[in-house]
Amino acid sequence: MSGRSTVGSRSRWLPWTVLGLASVLLVGSVVFVVSGLGQPRPPVTGYPSVPSGYGGQPTDGHGPAGGRGPAGGTRSGPGGMMGNGGGNGMSGGHVWLAANNVPVTTIAAARARAAEAAFPRGMHPGEVMQFSLNFYVEMKDAAGASVAEVLVDPAGGAVVTEYGPAMMWTSGSTASGIPGDRATGVANQWLQANAPGETVGSTDSFPGHFTMDTISGGNTVGMLSVNATTGAVWYHTWHGTFIAKEDA
Repeated sequence: MSGRSTVGSRSRWLPWTVLGLASVLLVGSVVFVVSGLGQPRPPVTGYPSVPSGYGGQPTDGHGPAGGRGPAGGTRSGPGGMMGNGGGNGMSGGHVWLAANNVPVTTIAAARARAAEAAFPRGMHPGEVMQFSLNFYVEMKDAAGASVAEVLVDPAGGAVVTEYGPAMMWTSGSTASGIPGDRATGVANQWLQANAPGETVGSTDSFPGHFTMDTISGGNTVGMLSVNATTGAVWYHTWHGTFIAKEDA
């Protein structure tokens, strides 16, 4: 008699136990979701992976001691960019053209790839610079103003908006910011502190920033950009060794 009573008692309590456990799990999941609402989401990716040598933050424009890279370190990225998207066009100011897996070995070929990427938005290539890791291309609008900067992958022909300033600083107008001569002065001050022997060469004005070639011994060696509003300096660490350039 007492054995049947015990079994019955257990059978009556089992549903309540299961229900209680389910309630605890539900509350826990709600707490987890709510606590995660304030956490930053991972970035949305739609462009080629950034090389490991990409400097993540610019300097404040006053040249921190030690290092040529934007964050104070001397780094260079690996050759080759991924370009797995389809089609071509421009989204949010980011020019792109999927890789066709045809190596790009000359400035003329890089210009042709950049022109194909820019055509849908009425732009055309200006200066093209060949480096050991990529081709840099200045994009101009119909009026001849510099409006965007892209990289052409020599391995597979992908065309993407250049890392750093071209992605983050291309907005507004340099006309409303610091004048070009002051930007040059800031850049030369930064180079003196971080890349002795390099000085500013030619300068191009883009919406929101200036991009400048750097020279040493009369020869082009690299590039940097200056924010037209804050004066921050961002050295381009992702090109590799300079080879040649052609303006148009």
